[in-house]
Amino acid sequence: MKLLRSLKEYRKECILAPLLKLAEAFLELRIPLIIRDLIDRGIPLGQEGDFSVLTRTILILFLYALLGFGFAVIAQYAAARAATGFGAAVRERMMERVASLSYQDLDTVGTSEILTRMTEDSQRVQTGINLVLRLFLRSPFIVFGAMIMAFFVDVPSAVIFVLVIPLLAVAVFGIMLLSIPLYRKVQDKLDLVLRRTRENLYGVRVLRAFRREEKETEAFREESRLLALSQRVSARVSNLTNPLTLILINGAIVLLLHCGAVRVEEGNLSKGDVVALYNYMSQILVELIKLANLIVTVTRAFASAGRIQTLLDRTPAQTYPEQLEGKPDPVQTVAFDRVSLSYAGAGSESLRDVSFTARRGEVVGVIGGTGSGKTSLISLIARFYDATEGTVRLMGLPVQNYPQKMLRKAVAVVPQHAVLFSGSVADNLRWGNPDATEEQLRHALELAQATFVLDDPEGLNRPVEHGGANFSGGQRQRLSIARALTGDPDILILDDSFSALDHATEKAVREELRSLAEGRTVFLVSQRSVSLRDCDRILVLENGILVDSGTHDELLERCSVFREIYDSQFR
Repeated sequence: MKLLRSLKEYRKECILAPLLKLAEAFLELRIPLIIRDLIDRGIPLGQEGDFSVLTRTILILFLYALLGFGFAVIAQYAAARAATGFGAAVRERMMERVASLSYQDLDTVGTSEILTRMTEDSQRVQTGINLVLRLFLRSPFIVFGAMIMAFFVDVPSAVIFVLVIPLLAVAVFGIMLLSIPLYRKVQDKLDLVLRRTRENLYGVRVLRAFRREEKETEAFREESRLLALSQRVSARVSNLTNPLTLILINGAIVLLLHCGAVRVEEGNLSKGDVVALYNYMSQILVELIKLANLIVTVTRAFASAGRIQTLLDRTPAQTYPEQLEGKPDPVQTVAFDRVSLSYAGAGSESLRDVSFTARRGEVVGVIGGTGSGKTSLISLIARFYDATEGTVRLMGLPVQNYPQKMLRKAVAVVPQHAVLFSGSVADNLRWGNPDATEEQLRHALELAQATFVLDDPEGLNRPVEHGGANFSGGQRQRLSIARALTGDPDILILDDSFSALDHATEKAVREELRSLAEGRTVFLVSQRSVSLRDCDRILVLENGILVDSGTHDELLERCSVFREIYDSQFR
């Protein structure tokens, strides 16, 4: 399996752990023979025992116990180190893969599925690796070793071992084959429950506003019921392992004791031999129970590993060149040439035959009704999605010609829903430029009208809670704008980033747009026409079509769509 490549760095541990477990198993296989000698020679019935044999046997057992303990501790440590390292490497690989996926890929895979695979699935695979290193060789070694050792004790009695072990193998592995597809179905059902939970937690205010609590609770209850049903079916199948093994082993023990008693009575077998054979059968019982639990765990791990591998094997819909292909034009920053966009699974185009050009130093507004394609348009500039038709050019070159790192540095997007991360204000601002000086951070805050940070006693060291919960919506938006400005991008995209600002703050930010546009191109997306009053040009979208472009006053005179938006807000 491809996932096992992550164990390359732990080859020594992967070899050491099973070998030490085999050494421990070898010692365990020797113990019944030692007990046999102790019974037959050290403490014979009806006469004084050989105390030298008794003393020597006790010392040997004590030595075996110390050696077995040492082997077990080292093996456990090696297995745990390899398993945890493997789990960390797999999670890192998944994170790298997720980071390389495009928006289209993320839309297809789904957030809840990714979270499940990075947490529960990876943990199950890690646990499976740990148990395999410890038991996968040890348990079969003891099972077959006990059968072989039984032949050294008594051949007729050993035939019972030969008969029962194949029956046990059929029962255990048959149940395993039945369990694998069932566990995969369980994981799929779990994805649905997690997705429902995530949606409800994320939109809890909307649920309460529309009084949808009962309906969503009922939907969650139904999905949970289906998950529980799948879990019960899979658990019932896998739980057959222990009863079947116990029935077969205990039946074999009864048969063994009966045959042993007969052979002892005939004088063909000693009491110590019977005890040794019983111990070997008991060892098989214990190890088969361990092996059955191991197989259940490994079965789940295989199902989880398949889901993880599916994510790792996913080829990103977008690829980036290693180096810039072509010579950029510093004047013409953005150009759309008959561009159309259709999302995967969508019934119609989100953008259709859009063409325009934006130059350096311009402030370009984008306006339109809900669903008109505003966010789709600016997503193509940052190459969050690829156009299905036409060409998007940045500085004279197709956007596909830019390496990802260069593209992300050239284009900064401030989304409508501002997202901040735990840490300090300075930590969040340096996402735009890790090497930014304190003076650059202060300048970005001033341009974004986020001076409330500078007025705070803690300043740039002011803590930011998870999601920016200790800031208002408007403050989060201003910090997001400052974060984008810290990177000094060639193209700055503000996607309805003034929606949470009060009118006075929005006016102050708009007044800074001209200074923001110096040396760069600014795209300002908004549903409010007043926010775009000072733009050099406004693009008007309707149903994915660019219906007109021009200044605010020009559009009021000739564009019915823009005039309708304006009238709806001011008349």
